[in-house]
This record gives sequence, structure tokens and C-alpha cells, in this order.
Amino acid sequence: MIKSLSVAEIEYIAFALARDLMEYDEPIPDFSTRFPNTLESCLFTPFQKFGGKSLHQGIITKASALFYLMIKNHPFQNGNKRVAVTALFVFLDKNNKWLKVGNQELYNFSVWIAESPAKFKKETVQAIEHFLKDNIVNLKKK
Repeated sequence: MIKSLSVAEIEYIAFALARDLMEYDEPIPDFSTRFPNTLESCLFTPFQKFGGKSLHQGIITKASALFYLMIKNHPFQNGNKRVAVTALFVFLDKNNKWLKVGNQELYNFSVWIAESPAKFKKETVQAIEHFLKDNIVNLKKK
């Protein structure tokens, strides 16, 4: 079973890690300033079901949807890409996966997603899926 992320995990793990470890010239505002329900939607959508069947099958499609939504839906006033990257790593770690990719490549890819036109959502999510498939590795069981 694929483990999801909670709002509390974003607040206490991903958000704090992004703010403390991914320094940038623009600070990440306090968690309490997030846009109401937007973060919750980003976390819920990859796990939606219809007719008892998951709309996003497997770890890659769930991670891709999560990453895309965390970047494009702007749940925070600032730092959305940094929080999205950190949330992606926390999500993958919870599911015994990791990304083996350089910082600059991941940064460039995140910026590309942020700048992608909304009308190309399907193609962008597919590109994320390919990126993850090419770079994901298994972690040893915890």
C-alpha cells in the first residue's frame, strides 16, 4: 500500500526542511500563511478514487501528481517549488524510494514545471512521470 503525506507532515517535516536546508534569497513564509484548502487538495488528489478504483495508479503516477500540484497550485505565498521538492522526497522516502538526481537538474526541472502552460498539464505530468522513472531508486527496507 502506498503511504500518503499529511498536512502535519508538510508542516513539520517538508516545510521546515525546505525552509532550513534549501536556502534562497526569498524566505518561505510561516506555514500558517498557506492558502486555505489548497495544500489539502494537493495532498488528497493523488489518492482520489472513482468507483473504488484509484485515479492515479502506482507510486510514479501519485508522486507525479503530487509534485505537479504542489508546484502549480501554489499552496503557499512563496517557496512552492522548494516545498514541493522536499515533499516529493519525504513521500518517496515513506514509500522506500528515492531520486538519484543532481540538485541543479532537479532545480531546472522544477522551474520548467512552474513555467509550463496550464493547457499542457497532461504532457507536463507525463514528463514528470518519465523523469521519476528515469531517476527513482529503491531504498533498503526500513
